[in-house]
Amino acid sequence: MENIAFIGLGNMGGPMAANLVEKGFSVTAFDLSGAVLDKAVAAGCRKAASAEAAIAGADVVVSMLPSGEAVRSLYLGVHGLLQAMGPEVLLIDCSTIAADDARQVIAAAGERGIDALDAPVSGGTAAAAAGTLSFMCGGEAAAVERARPVLAAMGANIFHAGPAGSGQVAKICNNMLLAIHMIGTAEALQLGVDNGLDPNVLSQIMGASSGGNWSLEKYNPYPGVMENVPASRNYEGGFSVALMLKDLGLAMDTAAGSASSTPLGALAKNLYQLHGGDPINSALDFSSIQNLFRRPVGN
Repeated sequence: MENIAFIGLGNMGGPMAANLVEKGFSVTAFDLSGAVLDKAVAAGCRKAASAEAAIAGADVVVSMLPSGEAVRSLYLGVHGLLQAMGPEVLLIDCSTIAADDARQVIAAAGERGIDALDAPVSGGTAAAAAGTLSFMCGGEAAAVERARPVLAAMGANIFHAGPAGSGQVAKICNNMLLAIHMIGTAEALQLGVDNGLDPNVLSQIMGASSGGNWSLEKYNPYPGVMENVPASRNYEGGFSVALMLKDLGLAMDTAAGSASSTPLGALAKNLYQLHGGDPINSALDFSSIQNLFRRPVGN
């Protein structure tokens, strides 16, 4: 049984660590939040007092952090974790960060003989809990194969996108498209409701027609249409507007670097910026973009 250190136990990392425990791995966990760390312990993880303590004796280190700055701070520099990791350790970073940040960490790991991957995920909190995430891996093929048993305990799909940083590029392309079709779905649903249609019936019609898409069929943004999605719990939990804005910012930076045309991606970022300008909205799930199109009560 491999010993796994898991660092970062938020809405995604917590259930991912729990699935590793359920699949028989020994998991030592650390997070700056005591509350989420206690939840991981309740799921069967061992509690570490620090990130350094978490990786002691680990065969695999998995991280799920909110930003490139956090990832660089964790692994790089004189006090970074790479200095305490031997060449026998496999590093899997599942954070969504800039491709250049991922390449920097993987290159530094390689200088120490450590296999490392960027492996961001798709599927949201429901897939994290169910163990059906999709992993988009960047790095050497041999490292991907070495990571496969660990990733398979948390996900249903494992893709090798290419060399270091490729997983991040795939992830930001995916999330840019997700933002675009979530906005389009919300706009279309509101048009129907404003003209007297039942959003549930309209969702069924579009889902069986050429307008079908993941946002409509798996993560419907209109309240009351679908159970067990954020729209049916006041848009709480899930993938926040703030995180979607972060990913859209990464997409726009990447597009600028490659001189790519992304007019719909830019529009999506502007609309999420408009919606997320209110701190309350910023913390809501990204499907709350529906509220941008809804008419005030009485209108």
